[in-house]
Amino acid sequence: MNGIINVLKPPGMTSHDVVYVIRKITGGKKAGHTGTLDPGAAGVLPVCIGKATRIVEFLPDDKRYWAEITFGRATSTQDAFGEVISERGAENITAGKVQACLPGFLGAIEQVPPMTSAVRHHGKRLYQLARAGVEVERKPRTVHIYELQMVDFRHEPPGRPAAILDIRCSAGTYIRTLGHDLGQVLGCGAYMSFLLRTRAGLFTLEKSSTLEELEHKRESGALADVITTAEKALAHMPGVCVAGPAVAAVSSGNRLILPVSAVDKEVSSHQVIRIQGPGGLMALATVNPVAGKPQYRMFQPVKVLV
Repeated sequence: MNGIINVLKPPGMTSHDVVYVIRKITGGKKAGHTGTLDPGAAGVLPVCIGKATRIVEFLPDDKRYWAEITFGRATSTQDAFGEVISERGAENITAGKVQACLPGFLGAIEQVPPMTSAVRHHGKRLYQLARAGVEVERKPRTVHIYELQMVDFRHEPPGRPAAILDIRCSAGTYIRTLGHDLGQVLGCGAYMSFLLRTRAGLFTLEKSSTLEELEHKRESGALADVITTAEKALAHMPGVCVAGPAVAAVSSGNRLILPVSAVDKEVSSHQVIRIQGPGGLMALATVNPVAGKPQYRMFQPVKVLV
């Protein structure tokens, strides 16, 4: 089997746990998720299987979340599972005050990765160091918040108001850190008390499947119905169709020189495109100019998928 399965990850499982179950369900050895989702979080976790594991870096990688941020308390992990490190009264926090802070988090912002993240430090994951009681200095990273809206606000329990935020962001954004930083701006502290990923690239919550549903699909022989092909997942990319001797050339990883008009969308130098053969998606290739021939482009395969 080759393609991508849109899994609805339950709370309590790591992303690696989900991949392990998908390997058992599909009977394949090659499987990998497209972006870690915290163990305590739920929601969309696309899992690539078979040859589709080779296209992860080329998939649309923006994400969307619903996050509950609780004010008046900060934790060591910036979520509900860490130790409480500070508590302050948050009775004066209102929906209006939270709303007034949100525009400051839109666009390109700097985040310091939490110690509970999967970022590597000298070959080890930060969360591995954190489990050993080691904390290291982390450099800020630039992430992008494209949309940030408050969809609900509650005052219960007393002194612990909470906001539900709808967030569309770039890959690599730490929602728990966004909540923590929001609490810092408001001066009361905050932590992420719940997280639901509602979209990852083109995969949505509405079209995701639980692990139990996937197992039933396997038993009934209908698992292929919920597998998105690599070709469909990369449909946003420009493509070029080849036939005849060019098919063998692409299969061997050899470059092609074709007219610009052969590409179905406008492309720029060094852009990655799809190469389609008679049987479907064959490879991904970079586009480069051809010296002295502005009407032609050179296509160098970077991922051969056949």
